[in-house]
Amino acid sequence: MEFVDVSHNGFLVVMSCLVALVAGFTGLSMTRDLAAKPVFEKKASVALAAVALGGGIWAMHFIAMLGLQMPILFYYDAAITLVSALAAILIVGAALILLHFTERNRRTISLAGGIVGIGILVMHYIGMAGLELCRAVYTLPGVILSSIAAIALCVLAFGIAYGQRTNRHILLGTLCFAIAVCTVHFLAMAGTRFTAVPSGAEFGPLMSNETLALGVILFSFVMFGACLWVSVTYLPAPEEKTSKSEAGPAGSKPLLQIPCERDGGKVFISAEDVLFVRADGHYTQVYTEKDRLFCVWPVTEAAKRLLPAGFLQTHRSYLVNPVRVTRFERTKDKGRCLFDGDDLPPAPVSRSKLKAIQDALAS
Repeated sequence: MEFVDVSHNGFLVVMSCLVALVAGFTGLSMTRDLAAKPVFEKKASVALAAVALGGGIWAMHFIAMLGLQMPILFYYDAAITLVSALAAILIVGAALILLHFTERNRRTISLAGGIVGIGILVMHYIGMAGLELCRAVYTLPGVILSSIAAIALCVLAFGIAYGQRTNRHILLGTLCFAIAVCTVHFLAMAGTRFTAVPSGAEFGPLMSNETLALGVILFSFVMFGACLWVSVTYLPAPEEKTSKSEAGPAGSKPLLQIPCERDGGKVFISAEDVLFVRADGHYTQVYTEKDRLFCVWPVTEAAKRLLPAGFLQTHRSYLVNPVRVTRFERTKDKGRCLFDGDDLPPAPVSRSKLKAIQDALAS
């Protein structure tokens, strides 16, 4: 069997990696803060994210394949090429459903990452099966190395992106996802040889490199547009001007408003009406005299905003409004703050903060 020499166009290699990076950023950003959204909107966001991530895997592969240079003429089977894209989108969609519609823990995140890694492999080898007038011959080390890299790097990417849903972790997860997609492709290609065949058994109509390029360009254009759309959510919100009626007495600061969810809609609760805030996973629960409301702020963000407004952090998971504390109780080396309200739980005070909280409440 005679193999042909192959090389790669450097510009298209760089573009393929850039598309993988943009796809990862777009898909992982679309799934932020889904817990607070209605079920239909949550499903739509997961579907769009699956298209972004799965389609990005497909686009990266075929942009890199457009840069594959061989001394023979070759085409692609259009039907198999389409199947490879759909397979990637469906497998990634299954992983996202697992993450957003079941209990999310370390095992679930690892399983989802492994599924996405398998999706990259499935997409790659189905896409390679679409070659016509040219046949890919795989080596065992190439298949094994690319498989290990796909699963390990995707588990790492999703472990970072879903371990904590902060901007920093999503951006790091995006980088790991792009590295995973690109590494798997080029590791697999390094272990692949190509040989010319006189004819092929077409499953569908043939598609030239020029036609494939048009499809990839169109998808990439949509992907970059979606990237710009989701990137707006990372920009700092403009400061809203407060009218005199909202500002309170002359010289006083405007009242802080906390964004919460009630019956599927957004409401804003004044900080002075809040008794305490409790961490709830990557989000928080806001307690008033009559309500317990969901807030998309993590406890770190709530602390950053509420501590300057006079709240006290009694525990790593609790922020308390000292004005609304009706009684403080101490038991040995721990304490708790009690409030007036219907069936309100107390806010615990950790040992390390006990003296500081006692002094603050006594002043």
